[in-house]
Amino acid sequence: MSLINRRQFMANASALAAGIVIGGISRPAFADAPPHIDFPTAPRDRISVASYPFRAYINAPGNRDRDPKLPGMDLKDFAVEVVKKFNVHNIEPLSRHFSSLENEYLVQFRAALRLANAKAVDIAVDGDHSFYDRDLAARKRAIAHAKTFVDVAVQIGCPSIRAHIRRAKDSSPDIHLAAESLVDVVGYASSKNVVVNLENDDLVSEDAFFVVKVIEAVNHPFLHALPDFANSMMTGNADFNYRAVEAMFHHAYCICHVKDGEVDDNGKRFSIDMRKTFAILKATGYRGYCSMEFDEPGDPYAPTAALVEQTLRYLAQ
Repeated sequence: MSLINRRQFMANASALAAGIVIGGISRPAFADAPPHIDFPTAPRDRISVASYPFRAYINAPGNRDRDPKLPGMDLKDFAVEVVKKFNVHNIEPLSRHFSSLENEYLVQFRAALRLANAKAVDIAVDGDHSFYDRDLAARKRAIAHAKTFVDVAVQIGCPSIRAHIRRAKDSSPDIHLAAESLVDVVGYASSKNVVVNLENDDLVSEDAFFVVKVIEAVNHPFLHALPDFANSMMTGNADFNYRAVEAMFHHAYCICHVKDGEVDDNGKRFSIDMRKTFAILKATGYRGYCSMEFDEPGDPYAPTAALVEQTLRYLAQ
């Protein structure tokens, strides 16, 4: 073996031990096996209800949207409510709705799910720091927060989390920095058998096509898209919305958000074509859960029931 070849061999061995670089992003060299979730096939069993629409009712220290004039419930009682009101046995809790992250509370939460014959299929994780912030310390806090909820997911028997890409105060969306942060999060999550999802939520920090580029840059089988039916319609451009939803569904695996429209901060409603959106869902071969996420002012109960019925109809077609 020549000296040059020996040096190359040693360099390759070191790369395999330490990691590889994809698109300038360092990630572990060993390939993770893809996740495997046994998704139900019956339409009703594929439906979930998110706790976000019911935020005015949820008692939790971190819930800024609690309305004291309305009856309250702890998040661990939400599954019972969903089963009773909607005959749905899957929930998607929001991170800010947990009363506690202590082990004792999470044990109670899992027991409450079991008693309700329900399960959590995703945790929507909000955070206060951005994965693409120029400040490394802020990025590390975003990573640590996401990892905390990976651990919560494990404790309550939930197969995935949705990680929010928050806007950064002094930084524009950056594919490289976001992907570099998420490599760390997803590497940790995959070791716990938890899928990480990214949503087309914020039109700036979570533009659907930016999210897709981040997912492709990370290139990890445990990182997927969470397509929201209506968030991208907030641009006012229907063509953009359906292209965005389709791009997201091509990278989706286990969770999507169903709604028939969205209302902006000025009260203007943007409606979407449910038939067309479900056609996109089916054409891309999506087999995961459909989480009801009504997001308009007013009582969420009747609109959520209507979304459940529409979803049952379209999934059965």
